[in-house]
Amino acid sequence: MSDILYIQTEKNVEVHSPEVYVQDVASLSCSNGKVLNRNKARKLFTIPNEKPGRYVISALEIVDLIQRNEESVDVTHIGEANFILTYETQKHAHQFYSWLKTIFVSLVTFFGGAFSIMTFNTDVDTAGLFMKVYEQITGRVSNGKTILELSYSIGIGLGVVFFFNHFGGRKITEDPTPMEVEMRVYEDDVNKTLIEQEKRKERK
Repeated sequence: MSDILYIQTEKNVEVHSPEVYVQDVASLSCSNGKVLNRNKARKLFTIPNEKPGRYVISALEIVDLIQRNEESVDVTHIGEANFILTYETQKHAHQFYSWLKTIFVSLVTFFGGAFSIMTFNTDVDTAGLFMKVYEQITGRVSNGKTILELSYSIGIGLGVVFFFNHFGGRKITEDPTPMEVEMRVYEDDVNKTLIEQEKRKERK
C-alpha cells in the first residue's frame, strides 16, 4: 500500500540560504514519519550565483522531484500551482540601512501628510469658514484660536488613529488596517505579474 504525502504551497515564501529544500517552500504531512522527514530534507533548488531576488517555482517541480525518488508514495498537492521564492541575505547584516530607510520613510510620510492637510485647508479656506461660523454663532469676531480650531485639530488626529487602527505599537481592533489590506493587494498583484511574465518567457 502506498503512503500519501500531502504538500501545501503558499503564494510567496522567503528563504535566506541559497540551498533550498522542500521544507523551506512547502508544508508537508504524511502518516509515515520516515517518508515525511526524508522528503522535507530533499533538495529542491539552488539560487543561481546566490543572487538575491524573486524566482517563480512551479508546484509540479516539487511533485516531480518526489515522484522520481519515491516509487511507493502518492503525492497530493494543495495550494498554489505556482509560487514566488524570494531569496534575501540575512536581514541583521543590513540593520543600519533598514533603520535609515525606516526613518526616511517616516519623515517623508509625516511631512507629506502635514503638507497635504495644510494645502487642503488653504484650498477650501477652512480658517475663513471657521471664523464665519464662529461669528454667526457667537456674534463675536474670531481670533483664530477658538473651540472650532481645537476640535478640528483633535478630530484630524483621532481620525488618523482610527483610520489606520494603530496607536503607538498597538492595534485598536484585530481587523487589518487599510494599509495592510492595500499592501496585501499589492503583493498579490506583484506575484501574479511575476508568474505571468515567467509563463510568457517559457512560451517564447
